[in-house]
Amino acid sequence: MTQSTEQPEQSTLVQPQGTDFKSWMESRVARFSTRRYDFDALKFQADFDPKYRRGQMRYIGTGGTGVAADASTIPSEHFTFSTMVIPAGHEGPSHLHVDVEEVFFLIRGKLKLVLEKDGERFETVLTDRDVVSVPPGVYREEINIGDEDALMCVMLGAQKPITPTYPADHPLAKIKR
Repeated sequence: MTQSTEQPEQSTLVQPQGTDFKSWMESRVARFSTRRYDFDALKFQADFDPKYRRGQMRYIGTGGTGVAADASTIPSEHFTFSTMVIPAGHEGPSHLHVDVEEVFFLIRGKLKLVLEKDGERFETVLTDRDVVSVPPGVYREEINIGDEDALMCVMLGAQKPITPTYPADHPLAKIKR
């Protein structure tokens, strides 16, 4: 029997040896002033159709957008957290996560939310301070039906979720990233 020589990954939730408490706590703060909206994280979607253009501002981990790393974020262990801006008339295309719950908390705006599973469909409108928790395996689509940018918090329940997939009949399903 061979023993693994790999070291277990250090938890970011434990104060690293040789690091003072202040430095450790400062590494766990992500300030709005040091963030910027990343409209390139999902650029492949906007390149396909401009209605899919939206921006992600990452705080904890990189979320499910496919961004491999972002040194300016707080490391994630059990969830990721970001904000997403969806311009008026734009949308997040139908997609699903097979491994995680996804939470949308709408800070401002008006989104039509479409959820689908096994041929059943549910639609609702989210407005300021509404929240939804979408289980794994349920397709979700967010359409800005308001006159202003919609701003929402997005939380995924994993360190690095598997990049989402699209319905087989959706044009984005054919795009390779």
